[in-house]
Amino acid sequence: MSIQRKRLGMITPSSNSVLEPVTSAMLHGVADVTAHFSRFRVTEIALDAAALGQFDASVMLPASDLLADAKVDAIAWNGTSASWLGIDRDRSLCEAITARTGVPATTSTLACMDAARALGARRVALVSPYTEDVQRRIDHVWAGEGIVPYAERHLGLRDNFSFGEVAPADIADMIRAVAAQGADAVVILCTNLDGAALAASLERELDIAVLDSVAVTLWRTLGLAGGDIAALASWGRIFKASVK
Repeated sequence: MSIQRKRLGMITPSSNSVLEPVTSAMLHGVADVTAHFSRFRVTEIALDAAALGQFDASVMLPASDLLADAKVDAIAWNGTSASWLGIDRDRSLCEAITARTGVPATTSTLACMDAARALGARRVALVSPYTEDVQRRIDHVWAGEGIVPYAERHLGLRDNFSFGEVAPADIADMIRAVAAQGADAVVILCTNLDGAALAASLERELDIAVLDSVAVTLWRTLGLAGGDIAALASWGRIFKASVK
């Protein structure tokens, strides 16, 4: 008799050092759910042609093909690039992944927006490692989807590997800063920021929702796969919510 395992496929930026260990840690002790990763090259986040070209679908879709070989039940682009490239990029990518693999798909940006809506957040703040020009583009893209950033903090970094070196204490300080401005939900917008383990404790401390991109991507992907989201309830409020 075969095990009814849920397999989750994650398309991963090559220089990301956070999302794999964090996702694995979150799934530790969750019965019959496994995460599987396929990388493509991403080294910097900026608005010049070379940096933007890293996220062309032609280099991302082969990673989904490899994940499909493992018979995964859902696939996520575990990155936030549509936050500055435009949400239609992610919608088209998800459609293309499903068309060629037959597997339902989501992305980190779509998942974060789904999560903010699922929790009924009205004053959504963004915390990111990005540069000023990237952050301004993100604000514009999110506003175009009906989620106008209420406040934000960003670190001014460009090198993607460096995002994973940011101390959790620094991430927590940014979250506290936007919470003090009146935000009722904070999105940690980058899957290479080590913020997932902060969410539950900061939610209790600040009485706000803390939506970490890695955690929220797992929430949405597990939901698409038909898994038990509530098994991760200790990681934050979002794991008690369903997509609206």
